Amino acid sequence: MASLQDKYSPNAICFGCGPKNAEGLRIKSRVEGEFVVADWEPEPYHVSFVGYVSGGIISVLLDCHGNITAGYSLMKMRGLDSPPGTVTSELSLKYLKPTPIGKTLHLKAWATKIEGSKVGIEGFLEVDGVQTVSMKGVYVAVKAGHPAFSKWS
Repeated sequence: MASLQDKYSPNAICFGCGPKNAEGLRIKSRVEGEFVVADWEPEPYHVSFVGYVSGGIISVLLDCHGNITAGYSLMKMRGLDSPPGTVTSELSLKYLKPTPIGKTLHLKAWATKIEGSKVGIEGFLEVDGVQTVSMKGVYVAVKAGHPAFSKWS
């Protein structure tokens, strides 16, 4: 099954989720029931301190994953053929434990509230079933003329 990124934005160059960014993280989000999930493998150079993933890399992963979750949620709610372009308005992360390198990082996110063009998203990152980071964000659908308007199409 194609990821949401591959299906809706195959030419995107975003560092976190763009399939066409050869130097990027290229996360692959997919729908599982009411959730959007992704699995990602950090490389040794994604390290912050010996044995653990950089908090900045984690932030990019959760932000991009939250963003596609918001766009997908709006698409479903509005009955659209593709997600509207969305951007981050607010992002809050709580680092609960260091996230180890050399393990699969599992991301999970869901919409908590949709009001007009704003989508509240919550989610987390876990490793081997243990949450290491939780996130909350607000993402906003943009209008024609904004650089992100067509990012999913």
